[in-house]
Amino acid sequence: MEGRGADRPADHPGEHPPGGGVYEWYTRGLELIKAGSPAAAVQLLARAAEAEPGSRSVREALARAQYGARRFRDAADSFRAIVEADPAEDYALFGLGLSLSRAGDFAGAVEPLALAAAMRPDNKDYANALRHVRATLAARR
Repeated sequence: MEGRGADRPADHPGEHPPGGGVYEWYTRGLELIKAGSPAAAVQLLARAAEAEPGSRSVREALARAQYGARRFRDAADSFRAIVEADPAEDYALFGLGLSLSRAGDFAGAVEPLALAAAMRPDNKDYANALRHVRATLAARR
């Protein structure tokens, strides 16, 4: 049986700088999100985003990990960066709106969710999120 030797690297990103490059950090981050470890994924994906700040895929994965780790303001910032680079990116608008609403900024969430819903009127998730935010705002008035 093969065990981890003292000279083998750990699989946990917080133990030391991860090996490999941006693609490895990105794919491992996606695996961690899928496995239900978004906080660990944030560590790898943040490093990948620093190395490749213009990569929409890396930025989106980071935003998803931040959202999953309940770092809603950070997720909003990451989704916002995607939207600023490509205002027609409906999923990033949706993520931005959801992140803002989870952070308690319901008024700020309306516009990105409305834009996402207008771009993809067939997407029930977009419409439901917008309806929820609007209902929350109405109930608070």
